[in-house]
Amino acid sequence: MAKKDVNRLKIMLAVTKRSNKWLAEMLGKDQATISKWCTNTCQPDLETLIRISDLLKVDVNDLLNKECIKK
Repeated sequence: MAKKDVNRLKIMLAVTKRSNKWLAEMLGKDQATISKWCTNTCQPDLETLIRISDLLKVDVNDLLNKECIKK
């Protein structure tokens, strides 16, 4: 089964001109964790996703790949 890109975190970090290191510092997380989120190896929990959207000043929906969400 092919891996699906559930989140668009890597894209939104680039759009907002922020780095993995900056996000890791803001969230108190390890850079390896942020890297795993950016490569969709694993996903942040909902509370963290909301916090990321606040930090990046983007809508939480902008962080999600809607094609991966089944109706």
